[in-house]
Amino acid sequence: MSDYNDRGVSSDKSEVHTAIKLLDKGIFPNAFCKILPDLLGGDEKFCNITHADGAGTKAILAYLYWKETGDLSVFKGVAQDSIVMNLDDLACIGAINVPLLLSSSIGRNKFLVPGEVIAEIINGTEEFLQTLRELGIQIHYGGGETADLGDSIKTLVIDHTLTTRMTRHDVVLPQILPGNIIVGLASFGQASYETEYNSGIGSNGLTSARHDVLDHKYAERYPEITDPNMPKHLVYRGDFDLKELAPRVFGNEVEFENTSIGKLLLSPTRTYAPIIKRILDTIHWSTLKGIIHCSGGGQTKVMKFADNVHIIKNNLFPTPPLFQLLQAEARTDWKEMFQTYNMGHRMELYTNSQQTAEQIIEISKSFNVNAQIIGHVEKFNGKKLTILHNDNEIIY
Repeated sequence: MSDYNDRGVSSDKSEVHTAIKLLDKGIFPNAFCKILPDLLGGDEKFCNITHADGAGTKAILAYLYWKETGDLSVFKGVAQDSIVMNLDDLACIGAINVPLLLSSSIGRNKFLVPGEVIAEIINGTEEFLQTLRELGIQIHYGGGETADLGDSIKTLVIDHTLTTRMTRHDVVLPQILPGNIIVGLASFGQASYETEYNSGIGSNGLTSARHDVLDHKYAERYPEITDPNMPKHLVYRGDFDLKELAPRVFGNEVEFENTSIGKLLLSPTRTYAPIIKRILDTIHWSTLKGIIHCSGGGQTKVMKFADNVHIIKNNLFPTPPLFQLLQAEARTDWKEMFQTYNMGHRMELYTNSQQTAEQIIEISKSFNVNAQIIGHVEKFNGKKLTILHNDNEIIY
C-alpha cells in the first residue's frame, strides 16, 4: 500500500465509487458531473446540476500557517479552493455561461477557530465571487451553514455547493476518441486574474504534501493537525519550516521572490472558468470532444470517461518546482505522483481539430496561462494511459 493510502486518503476514491455505483447516474451517464432532468422548471429542453466539493485538508494547512504567522488572509485562499473545485468541474460540462447559485458549509472547532477566521472565509468568498463576476462568471451567493462541531472536527472544514439550470443542447459531454488531440492548460505561473505566483498545487494531495514537506515540530506543537491513527513514521516527516523562503530551496527564480514554502503549498486553486468561457464563446462546439478537470486522480482522471482508447501524454509541461520537491521529499515513485497530483496542468481539452487546438492555446495564453498540445488518443482494445516523463514510460 502507498504512503498516500496509509495516511487514510485515496487518490481515486475507489470506496466512494463502490458505495455509489448503484445510484442513478443522471440523464447523461458519462458526463463529468451528474446531470438531472429539469426538476426545477419542468422543461424537457433543460437540465439541472447541483455539485458539492471542498478544499479538503488544505484547510488544516491554512490553520497551521495562521497559527505560526498570524496571517488570516490565507483563509481567503482556502475559500477560493473550495469554490473552484466545484466551479471547474461544472466548466467541464459547459455550465459556465449560466447563472450559478452558491451555498457554503463551514464546520469548525470553536475552541480553536475563532470568529475572525470565519469572517475571513466569508469575506474571501464574496471577494472571489466579485472577481469572477468581473470576468463574466455569474455566481450568486445564497449563504449557507456555519456549525460548531468540536466533537467531530479537530480544526476546520470548508465545503461549497453550486447549483444551476441549463439547456441540454449546451451540455459538453466527453467523447474521448481515436484521433483526438489533447491540449493542457498549465496549473502554475501567474494568470492575468491572479495576484501572485501560483505553484499549481490545487486542492488534491495536500495530506501527503504537508506531511512530506513540513517538519515534525508542527505535529508536536499542534496535535490537532494530525490523525492519531496515522502511522507515526508518516506524520510531518519533512525537512522544511513553512516560513522558509522558496528561493533558498529552488534557486533565485524571480517569481519566487519573498515567497515561503508554506505559501507555495497554499497557492489558491486556479480557476480555468474565464478561459473555458472564452473558449466556448469562440470555437465551433462540434470540434470539442471533452473537457477534463485533472483533480482527484491527477493525470489518470480521464480514464473514468474513456473506453477502447489508448491515451498518450507525451509532451507534458516541465514538472513545476513544488512537485519536484514533493517527489524528492517523499521519495514517491513517479507513477503515484501522476495519480495524486496534477503535475503541471489541471485542465485538459480534447478536440479532433488542429485549428481548434491552436485556438484553445491562443485563448489560454491571452490570460497568461501557458497551454500546449500534451498528447493524443489512439485506438485500443480496452483502456490504457501512457505518460512519458523524463524518458520514463509510465503505464496505467
